[in-house]
Amino acid sequence: MFGLARWWRRRGLRDPGFSPEQWAATMQGVALLRDWSPAALARLREQTVFFLRAKTFTAAEGARLDDAVRLLIAAQACVPILRLDIDYYDGWRELIVYPDTFVTRHQEHDEAGVLHSWRQPSAGEAWSHGPVVLSQTDVEESARARDGFNVVIHEMAHKLDMLNGDANGFPPLHREMRVQDWVSGWSASYEAFCAELEAGGAPALDPYAAESPAEFFAVMSEAFFELPDEVLAHFPLLYPQLTGFYRYDPRGPA
Repeated sequence: MFGLARWWRRRGLRDPGFSPEQWAATMQGVALLRDWSPAALARLREQTVFFLRAKTFTAAEGARLDDAVRLLIAAQACVPILRLDIDYYDGWRELIVYPDTFVTRHQEHDEAGVLHSWRQPSAGEAWSHGPVVLSQTDVEESARARDGFNVVIHEMAHKLDMLNGDANGFPPLHREMRVQDWVSGWSASYEAFCAELEAGGAPALDPYAAESPAEFFAVMSEAFFELPDEVLAHFPLLYPQLTGFYRYDPRGPA
């Protein structure tokens, strides 16, 4: 079986499904990747090939989902697993792409048991054991600027978070990582972030991170890859946790 897996991977890399010119155009179109080393881009290309073979893309509401858009999404989706493995994205198969921001319906019971329903515009959404939903406009805008906002990385961070159950800001840690370090660091940082926001401060991250520990982890993840110096400066307890989980330090050689 191990030999068959190696053969399948080698065969896939020989026939990636996209041309060198398409790959080069994608790398130039993603601001985050323009200064990556050739070795890191080669690793990212491998992950992208396997991602495209494992996932299906569905266009919603008239989205024009061509090969360039698929490749743009897949390459960004593989940034969080650069030093991990494509197996981290097992358990789901589909990406649904809308042309622009889409509206999702939410329901929640309050403490008194009253059901509240509301509609909310979204740039992306990740369903447990289900698809990832993305706005094509926001995917393209995320790629153009390295500003800490990347909807693809954000939703993939949710998928990683969901590997051991519901998204709660506590993904499955590697064997060498200490649970108590993760819990204490993330709890203290999240509470401080929410307190700063409630006091009228201007936090370093997108205020949406205060919605829940799950959103805090996802927002922190996209900032980690795009603006690592900012994350290190403002969240020193979390930076080593992020480098440990992703097995990667964006400040060093990729």
